[in-house]
Amino acid sequence: MTEPEDKPPRRPRYRGTHPRNFGEKYKELQPDRYADDVARVLASGRTPAGTHRPILVDEILSILAPCPGDLAIDCTLGYGGHAREILARIQPGGRLLGLDVDPLELPKTEKRLNDLGFRGDCLVTQRTNFAGLTRAAAQVVPDGADLILADLGLSSMQLDDPERGFTYKTDAPLDMRMNPNHGQSAAQLLARLSESELAVLLETNADEPKSARLARAIVQAKSQSHISTTRELADVVRSAMSAGNSTSDEVGLTIRRVFQALRIAVNDEFGALDALLRQIPQCLKPSGRVAILTFHSGEDRRVKQAFKTGLNSGIYTRIADEVIRPTPEEQRDNPRSSSAKLRFAIRSNVHDHEF
Repeated sequence: MTEPEDKPPRRPRYRGTHPRNFGEKYKELQPDRYADDVARVLASGRTPAGTHRPILVDEILSILAPCPGDLAIDCTLGYGGHAREILARIQPGGRLLGLDVDPLELPKTEKRLNDLGFRGDCLVTQRTNFAGLTRAAAQVVPDGADLILADLGLSSMQLDDPERGFTYKTDAPLDMRMNPNHGQSAAQLLARLSESELAVLLETNADEPKSARLARAIVQAKSQSHISTTRELADVVRSAMSAGNSTSDEVGLTIRRVFQALRIAVNDEFGALDALLRQIPQCLKPSGRVAILTFHSGEDRRVKQAFKTGLNSGIYTRIADEVIRPTPEEQRDNPRSSSAKLRFAIRSNVHDHEF
């Protein structure tokens, strides 16, 4: 006897009373069908699987001040949380250009925003790295944008999906590419780095204080066996740290820094950010606003210096005096917001050729 075609698929089987692995969390992965369950996950301070919680939303909206008819660029569309709020405020007549390099998540987000009524001319998406901001903007907002947002780092969708290889908490191929169809994986990068190169990478990309010791341990381990999975790399770091009487929290923090350093290198995140910061002024209208969310010191230093240089040269009329952080309440409700830092700048009302 055949089952009706419209019968929902059988839920994933899992051990125990609650699903633990990403693919087993079928309710969180279907928020439209299980809204109450997702609400309970959010209320507990966790991020539902396959989603992303936008950070500092009110503060960003206050800075960017989106109005009907504005032209906006979201350089990191992600799950679309910030874009959804901006789109609602620039209607009628506004348009948002959303950029994202991830070919797996971008179509999902575009559909999600379309289903909310944001379709046609008001929303244009491009699958591209924000290092290509000038080229993308020229096609959609050739006269410049009123506001630009960039939410740097990793999205929860990428972090939580073990198959992407960004987390050490589940065993998976050591990949870490935001575009899995392009470039070399973290495992391939690790295989070709020398001890000195790896030590520099760990210090530069993650401010890792034990970079030399960790680089030595990783290179010794990979000389015996190719490090190809997240668990293999985490175990090497854990073993190297155990000799120093480190606490479990210290070990976990070190593993996260190692993964961060490799991810930044794999995706050339600092190079892309430097390119973005150079291009932002020419993509903003006079008096346009830009806000950038960062999640570690290497990113924040670059944004702070670029905005300061722009202020001194007259490109910007105002920049954030101090970094803006999530409130204690937001950090409690969304622990992943705890490391976020927000800076902004306002474009001069003088055109480029007058500088």
